[in-house]
Amino acid sequence: MATFDNKVVIITGCSSGIGLATTLLFLDRHAKVFGIDVSPFKHEITEAQQSAFGFHQTDLTAPKASEEAVAACIAKYGPKIDVLVNCAGITDAWSSADTLKDSEWERVMMINLTVPVRLMTAVLPSMKEHKAGAIVNVCSKAGSAGAAAGIAYTTSKHGLVCFGEFIVTLVAFPGRPLCRDSYINQVGATKNAAWRFHTENIRCNAVLPGGVHTNIHKSMNMECFDQAGYAAFSRPIFMLHVAKDEEGQPKPVIEPNDVARGIAFLASDEAKMISGALLPVDAAWSTI
Repeated sequence: MATFDNKVVIITGCSSGIGLATTLLFLDRHAKVFGIDVSPFKHEITEAQQSAFGFHQTDLTAPKASEEAVAACIAKYGPKIDVLVNCAGITDAWSSADTLKDSEWERVMMINLTVPVRLMTAVLPSMKEHKAGAIVNVCSKAGSAGAAAGIAYTTSKHGLVCFGEFIVTLVAFPGRPLCRDSYINQVGATKNAAWRFHTENIRCNAVLPGGVHTNIHKSMNMECFDQAGYAAFSRPIFMLHVAKDEEGQPKPVIEPNDVARGIAFLASDEAKMISGALLPVDAAWSTI
């Protein structure tokens, strides 16, 4: 089992779901964890864990919020950042191309794609200076398939794993508004960063969870709900890899801890020669 003694780990979305499970796992493995979330951190942790945990509550979609969060981590733990886990994310409301609203597209893209790229940009100076680092992006089955979610969520997760032009535009023109077309022709931030920094001992990988038992459904904007889109994807596709509860409703069999263990492996020295990998955590859903 990999340990992270005295390593500094930034984890977004630390207050719930996969982010919380990952935070607790890294604390158990002796990391110094700097958690970031828009919601307060209410989980009880031990006294030993408290001494190794720093929490920064902020809305990362705000201008300069990513840079300020990383600066706060450096102020607390010093200049070396060992690991970044981009875990925070939201889901869409199953909208298809014919029902999609600009407001839903922009919200999902900002939180699921723009913010993770901004955080990567913010931590890379430290990782380059110390010639070491690991980035793990929490993507999704929807990052490698077209029939697992609505169009906004699917495109945002593809943006973290596939090739295009998004990151080049973002870095070269940091203040430039990006239209919908420029999002669709995106760089997969994971693979792009993996290759770009592979000679500097900086790795970038992703986990692709299937349906996980979390509260992400609460992030759905029901004003944008597309019943036809939900019917086309959820029942025939999602039901292929979930169980059913006593009332016959879908019940994910994958727990946040299952994903957290995959994240920890990719962030650890046990995976020191693995970069640009997309690790499914989906009970074989990725095979179909």
